[in-house]
Amino acid sequence: MIAHHVLFWLKADTTEDQKKAFRKSLETLKDIEVIKAFHIGTPAPIERAVVDTTYTFSLTLFFEDLAGHDVYQVHDLHKAFLDEFRILFDRVVIYDAEG
Repeated sequence: MIAHHVLFWLKADTTEDQKKAFRKSLETLKDIEVIKAFHIGTPAPIERAVVDTTYTFSLTLFFEDLAGHDVYQVHDLHKAFLDEFRILFDRVVIYDAEG
């Protein structure tokens, strides 16, 4: 399995309507056939020094293997999401893990 965890920090001036549209577009990614598990989240209200709650959205995807991950990267839905919303990104951090 490959876990693909993406943390998005949206620009400070992003409106609530833009955030709703961003999340709605993230949800379209679950229709990509190679995704085995899918989760969208926002920071949980946990206050501990080791927990980062500064991001705006979290996206976690699981793929059967690296080939599935590679299909996702060039999939039309993924490219459409990036084309429309990368303008809102202030910062993005991605963690890919296998196991």
